Amino acid sequence: MRRTCHPWLRGDFAATPGLRQRPVHYLAGMVDASGATPSSGTFVPPGFAPPGSMTGEGFRLEPLGPEHNERDHAAWMSSVEFIHALPGFENSDWPSPMTLDENLADLDAHAKDFVDRSGFTYSILDGDDVVGCVYIYPTADPGHDARITSWVTEDRASMESSVRKTIEHWIRAEWPFESPYIP
Repeated sequence: MRRTCHPWLRGDFAATPGLRQRPVHYLAGMVDASGATPSSGTFVPPGFAPPGSMTGEGFRLEPLGPEHNERDHAAWMSSVEFIHALPGFENSDWPSPMTLDENLADLDAHAKDFVDRSGFTYSILDGDDVVGCVYIYPTADPGHDARITSWVTEDRASMESSVRKTIEHWIRAEWPFESPYIP
């Protein structure tokens, strides 16, 4: 049986200055006719437990949170142009320079999305070094029930293809999506 998206999940992704990509419904605070909001947890089934981590060859994922602030900020700030060239980020306003405090607010918002089950963001780590991120959010793309994007730092470009393939396999094996869009 195919899951259908609620009307508030049909927005596209957008970015605002100082924030990473978020579904438009998240930014606009949209609700459907029943009053449902992204925080009502309908992006994933109620019984689904989002993975707390994943280990791949040469990296691991863990939920992005405020504890990653300085390392995350340094990682993406070192690779702004490179990230803009990666699939899914070509037309994004993010990344663009922001302060450490603005980045912390962004990480807090991603952590809240995770708790609210309205989106899931993971740090890509090599040891304790943040070398990228994975974003799992609702999509407006017809025929898809989630949009997954990821980036690695320019100095880890050689691992980008392997990370992308591992994440795609992980999404298809461990997540409840029938047709995820992975640019």
